[in-house]
Amino acid sequence: VKKNGNTFTANAMPILINLTEKLTNMNINKTTHTLFFLLIAVAAIAQFPVKFKQNLPASLNKSSLSEEQIGKGLKEALTKGVKKGVNQVAKPDGFFKDKAIKVLMPPDAKKVEDKLRAVGQGKKVDSAIESFNRAAEDASIQAKDIFVQAITSMTISDAKNILSGNDDAATNFLQEKTTQDLYNKFEPIIQASLNKVGATKHWETVMTSYNKIPFVKKVNPNLKQYVTNKAIEGLFVQIAEEEKEIRNNPASRTTDLLKKVFKK
Repeated sequence: VKKNGNTFTANAMPILINLTEKLTNMNINKTTHTLFFLLIAVAAIAQFPVKFKQNLPASLNKSSLSEEQIGKGLKEALTKGVKKGVNQVAKPDGFFKDKAIKVLMPPDAKKVEDKLRAVGQGKKVDSAIESFNRAAEDASIQAKDIFVQAITSMTISDAKNILSGNDDAATNFLQEKTTQDLYNKFEPIIQASLNKVGATKHWETVMTSYNKIPFVKKVNPNLKQYVTNKAIEGLFVQIAEEEKEIRNNPASRTTDLLKKVFKK
């Protein structure tokens, strides 16, 4: 049913009612009357969803967000998340007092820790562990630029896959794109940080003390490599938490675009 060239709307309802009344007064078979009316009604209703969708508010119409807007919204969310995540781990005690990412003694040196604690030299181990975490905190702030660069280079396809992916889809994307760059940038910074916070000195003290114990097998894991890897690992743990927060907590979506993108 059309009126003024438009598909069925509420304005066409009087026409249907009038037609129904006329059919009722006509001397025709009841079955034919019913069938004819149903055909008209079905034809009208079939057009209704199209018109209804066209009249939806832009905020509710799925097509109201372009791919460009979706990409922009996701990049905005990720940039917000990584900056918050980096700031969280880069602050004092960001690593040291977070059990999920705290840098402990290397696995290869676990027997060193156990032996030294057993002979009353646990303070040396504690000082070394604290210095590892201070170095990780000191270096982490450098990750922001690398993450933001990776986010900026994200394609529309990347954004759509991340948006429809798991709670850690963006974190996995960043891991794939940035881990090697992070390691290359972190390693010299970690070494400088280890020296600055006294970690190298504490480590040498621990290793020297252990290696002086009779009949033990001497060990000396690569401290710079170990702390670098643990710092990067801790960063991604924190960023995954920020991503999950943005996906699942509407209060964390601080702009209209973020609200629209993640609502969908």
